[in-house]
Amino acid sequence: MRLNSLQLRCFRNYEQAELEFAPGVNLIVGDNAQGKTNLLEAIAYLGAGKSFRAQKTAELIRFGADFGEIAGSVFSQEREQSLRFLLFPGSRPRQIFRNGAKKKAVSDIAGVLPTVLFCPEDLMILKMGASQRRRFGDSGLCQLRPNYDAALTEYHRILDQKSRILKDHFENPAILEILPEFNTRLCQVGALLISYRARYYDALGKAAAVYHNQFSGGAEEFKLEYKTVSTVTDPFAPVSVLTDNLLEHQQLHHRAELETGQCLTGPHKDDFTVTLSGIDLKAYGSQGQTRTAAISLKLAQRELMGREWGEEPVLLLDDVLSELDPGRQDFVLNQISSGQVFITCCEEGRFTKLGKTIAIKNGNVISE
Repeated sequence: MRLNSLQLRCFRNYEQAELEFAPGVNLIVGDNAQGKTNLLEAIAYLGAGKSFRAQKTAELIRFGADFGEIAGSVFSQEREQSLRFLLFPGSRPRQIFRNGAKKKAVSDIAGVLPTVLFCPEDLMILKMGASQRRRFGDSGLCQLRPNYDAALTEYHRILDQKSRILKDHFENPAILEILPEFNTRLCQVGALLISYRARYYDALGKAAAVYHNQFSGGAEEFKLEYKTVSTVTDPFAPVSVLTDNLLEHQQLHHRAELETGQCLTGPHKDDFTVTLSGIDLKAYGSQGQTRTAAISLKLAQRELMGREWGEEPVLLLDDVLSELDPGRQDFVLNQISSGQVFITCCEEGRFTKLGKTIAIKNGNVISE
C-alpha cells in the first residue's frame, strides 16, 4: 500500500501543490509553520475523511477560497486507485470520489488508504486526560470498523440531545417525558461501542506488549486494561447484556443527572490504563517509560490495521523523532523498515539518509 502522488488546491496554506512520493520513507523538511503538518493532515484526511486537528471543514479551506481539494493516486488492494475530496465552507456537504465515481459516505473508501499518525502529543498520551486516550482508540477503531464509526457518530448525536433535555428541564419540566426514550437508545448504542472497544483494546494491548518487550529487553511486563462503567463486569458479554448493564448504571445516576443537568454515565467517559510490571504508568511511570509505552501502542495500532487490510498502513510521523532520545529514535527507525512512511522534521540533514526528501516553505514545494 502506498500513496504515489498528492494534489492539493486551497487546502490550509497550500494554494496549489502537486507532490510525488517514494514507496518507502519520505522526509518532509522545513521550518516551523511552513505547512509540513498540513501535508500530513491532507494525507490522513484522504484516507479517513477526518482531520486529526480541525473540528470544522471550513478550517481546512484556504482563507478566502470557495472550496478546497485533496486528491491522490494510491496503489492499494493490488491495483491503482484514486481518491478525491472536495471541501466546502458553510453547510454545503463535501464530495467524495473513489476511482472517479462519486460516493455517499466515507465508509465507501474504507481500507483504500489507512494511515497511522504519531505526533509529539502522543508521546505523553498515557499521562494526559481520558479524552485524549479515547480519541486515540477511536481513531484506530473508526478506520478498522466503519460500523463503529457510524455508531460513535450516532452515540454523540443522542448524547447531545439528552444533554439538552437535562439542561432545559429546569425551565421546562415537561420535556422530561421523552428522557426515557433517549436513555434507552443511548444505552443500546453505547453497548455497541463497549463491545467494539473491548475487543480492540484486548488485541491492541497484546500487540503493544510484544513491542514493549523488545523495547525494554524483557525488563518490564506491559499490560493494557480497558475501563468502562462499573456495572459492566464483562465487556465481552453480548450487546444485549451490556445494554442492561448501562441501563442499570444510568438508573443509579438518574437523580444526580437531574440535579446537575448533565449526562454523568456512559461510554463517553471510558478510559484505559497501562501498567508496567504492575506499576500504574500514569501515576508512577518515568518520562522514558511513558514514551516507550506510547511508541509501542502506536506500532501496535499499525500492526492491527496491517492484519485487517493485508497491507501495512501508511505511517505518519509528525516531528516525533526530534522528541526522542537516540535509543528510542533507533528503535522507531528499525520498525519502519517496511511500508510507506512520512516524517516531518525541522532539521534538514539530520535524517536525510532515510529516503526521499521534500522541502516545504510557506505552503510551497521548493525541492523534491
